[in-house]
Amino acid sequence: MALMRSIWKGDLSFGLVNVPVKVYSATESHDRKSYQVDSSDGTRIRYRRVREGTDTEVDYGDIANAYESESGETVILTKDDLASLPVQKSPEISILEFVPAEQVDPIYFDKPYYLEPSSKSPKAYVLLAKALEETDRLAIASFTLRNRTRVAALRVVDGVMTLQTLLWPDEVRKPDFGFLDDDTEIRDQELQMAASLIESMASDYDPSEFEDTYQNELTKLIEAKSEGGEAFPESDDEDKDTEDSDVADLLAALRASVKDRGDSDSKDAPAKKAPAKKAAAKTAAKKAPAKKAAAKSTAKKASSGSSGSSASGSKSTAKKAPAKKSSRKAS
Repeated sequence: MALMRSIWKGDLSFGLVNVPVKVYSATESHDRKSYQVDSSDGTRIRYRRVREGTDTEVDYGDIANAYESESGETVILTKDDLASLPVQKSPEISILEFVPAEQVDPIYFDKPYYLEPSSKSPKAYVLLAKALEETDRLAIASFTLRNRTRVAALRVVDGVMTLQTLLWPDEVRKPDFGFLDDDTEIRDQELQMAASLIESMASDYDPSEFEDTYQNELTKLIEAKSEGGEAFPESDDEDKDTEDSDVADLLAALRASVKDRGDSDSKDAPAKKAPAKKAAAKTAAKKAPAKKAAAKSTAKKASSGSSGSSASGSKSTAKKAPAKKSSRKAS
């Protein structure tokens, strides 16, 4: 992990209280770095900033931004022009209000930043962080960073105040899809089965359980190519049609999914987390009537002179107990 460097310094203002802070980017990319080359011989490709219609290169410091005015005129603004904006001169992260966390839809979340206290005493910082946690609210703040005024949600993550920039309302596009106007009929059975599938997959979110498959496969491909080998040999089974005719309609697909989840849970039960075990327990509780019916059927067979053979090792001990009782009655 790269050394964390502060990208900005300012004051977090909370009423009449100012908390000096340093701002750090809270995320970093784990993508493999690459550069562009000519595929024929590997010669590196370079990009240059040149004047249109010429081969004259322009220094980065001489590049300005052109905007179009309301009257259609082209207006050129230099970096000094942009730096003269009054808002650029404020080093303040101003807390505007405190709102319930559930009122800020995650679709507005943009980039997160960590805030570190930069004063000799972190008391004011720690006090605000603890108060924020106690009230279970988000602080909505505004500040200017890198030539942009931003609105952000301030929250506490692992004891550190984290500033999550928010998109402006006009930056979130409104979904305009034809199906929203359709009156799609959903049967009760389909809804119940979908809910059962969701329940069977219920768990607590643990980000460490997930990995970037693309980056893993990319690394494998790079290493294989460097050694002159093949990373992903083709399999004869890849061309086979895996579509199951039994899951042709939605309800059948849901049923098959629930069944598949049940089978995988029973195989992987020891490796499951606590929430998954609870879900499995609920499923077992729902299946209890079926076990009773099986026990009654076993008792009938025993009373009619059946051998009352013991259940196989894959069956639960709960199923064996009724069978023993019924054999005593039969004798």
